[in-house]
Formats: sequence, C-alpha cells, structure tokens
Amino acid sequence: MHPFTFSRTTDPATAIAAHAQDPYLAFIAGGTDLIGLMKDHAALPERLLDISGLPAMARIEALPDGGLRIGALARMSDVAADVEVRRRFPVIAESLLFAASGQLRNMASMGGNIMQRTRCTYFRDEDDLPCNKRRPGSGCAALYGLNRLHAIFGWSDDCVATNPSDVAVAFAALDANVIVQGPRGERSITFTEFHRLPGNTPERDNVLERGDLIISIEIPPRIEGRASYYLKLRDRQSYEFALVSAAAAVAMDGRRIRSARVAMGGVAHKPWRLTAAEAALPGVSLDDIEALKAAIATSFIDARPLAHNGFKVELGQRVALRALQVAGGRA
Repeated sequence: MHPFTFSRTTDPATAIAAHAQDPYLAFIAGGTDLIGLMKDHAALPERLLDISGLPAMARIEALPDGGLRIGALARMSDVAADVEVRRRFPVIAESLLFAASGQLRNMASMGGNIMQRTRCTYFRDEDDLPCNKRRPGSGCAALYGLNRLHAIFGWSDDCVATNPSDVAVAFAALDANVIVQGPRGERSITFTEFHRLPGNTPERDNVLERGDLIISIEIPPRIEGRASYYLKLRDRQSYEFALVSAAAAVAMDGRRIRSARVAMGGVAHKPWRLTAAEAALPGVSLDDIEALKAAIATSFIDARPLAHNGFKVELGQRVALRALQVAGGRA
C-alpha cells in the first residue's frame, strides 16, 4: 500500500486552503472509491484530509419550492431512504439502490459518488498497459482492445472509458446543480457540465480545480420529477456496473408526453443526455411504440460503437424506451 499521512478537519476554509496549496493532498469522506484507487496504484496521494466531520454538509433538505438540497457528505443509503427524495424524485432513490452494496451505500458520500472514477480495467490494472487516464501520453489500450463495456458516445482516440456513477445519470436528467466552494468563493455548476468528455486530457474527469470542495447537489423543482424512473441493465443482478442505464422523467397530458428528460449511463465519459429525443417526444403517446422508438432513435444517430460494444446501440434505445414507459405510467 502506498504510504500516506492522515489528518482531520472540521473547518471548510481550512480544508479548501490545504487542498489548494498541496497538489499531493486528497479529500476523503467515505473513501469507498479512493481507497480502491490507492490499492490499484491509480491514485497515490501523500496526504489524506478527512472531511467527514465538516458541519452541516450531510443534510438532506426538502426545499419549499419543491426542489431538494443534498449535502455532499450525505450517505447514499440515507438519501435513498429519505421520504421526500422518494416522493419528489424517485429516480434518485432508485439509482442509488441500484448502486454498490448495502454496506458500501452506508459509507459512501454523495459528493464522492459523483466524483468516482471509471471502472475501465485498463485504468484500474497495474500491468502498465497503455492508459492515458492513468499515465497521460501512454495511449489507450481499450481503443483497440477489450472494449465491450466502453463508450459509444463522445469518446476520443485518447480515451473510450465510461462514467460509473448511477445517481449522476439521474442528476443529469433532472438538471441538477453542483454547489462548490473554492478559494475564490462559491459557484454553481450545471450537472451536465460537471463531468468532462475525454478530448486529449482524459486524466481530467470533471471541471473541479485545486481547492474546490463540493458542498451540495441541488435539484430544482421539476414537473417531471415525480413521474421518474431509473433502469439499469448489467451482467448480473447485484453489485455490478451498468452495461447501459437510463434515467427518465416525464410530465404527461393523459397518455401523451408533455415534456421529457432522459439521460443514459454506461455509454459515455459522462452521463449522456438524449437531447434530440427530448425535443422529439412532446406530443407522443405512450401507446405509440413506434413513435417513441423513432423519437429515441434521433439521439443515437451520432453513436460510434467500438469493435465489441455495438450491441449498446440497440440495447440503449430499448432501455430508454422502457424507462420512459415506466416513468409515464407513474404520472
């Protein structure tokens, strides 16, 4: 195990300043992803700063306008069980319950979940195979290697990895915002802009800078929120990352879709919004399967499957269709 020092803080300003000044320091809360990365030698911080005791950051607040504020240190299990989360945005609770094991959900923080790194085996492997995310400039072994689990959207020649978070897909569909405190104050980052596409810097998963501390995730009130659903397909029924997943949230006029929000997981370096499908879905009846399929297909025109994951194009459309049908049935 890589040697490191460990310290704690209960002061956000101290945490932010320490992280900004020390490139070898990493925040740790639940540690469910970071410790695994350290064991795999994919992350080698020299100093860990425990932020799990920061005040008021584990709250789950139901806002008067119908939205939610979820503290970055709230545990996944607590958020999944929260009555208002389940009532206002069931897609969030469902995505959390699909993730990890019960033991891990009891430890893992919400801020850590949206920060977790890819499960690409080339990134997690210690065999020194090329991986630009692990060793920038070394190449991407998955591009022409074993890429069944990899991206069909937004990838570059430098990286074809996918984002592993389930709840991030739900947050992307709901137009959530990540509230960040940094050396220059507080700012709000639209969730769809929080994660980055790989481009030629795949080692950067998101837009955070040194000294940035996630304070909370805020979900605005949405008429689509209550009629929402998360569907995840995986190789086995428990404790497995998505082959393809979909978060759908809809508002209905009877059996016709008034508006829809759809995001997918397991298909890109970040949660992938089906914006073209969202534009085509209003007015479509849940009973008109062919029209639903045609609307969803508009978002797959730009899909670029790799040698071993072409099945994700068809599977992704089927998962999106089923998620929409279930979400619409809840309206």
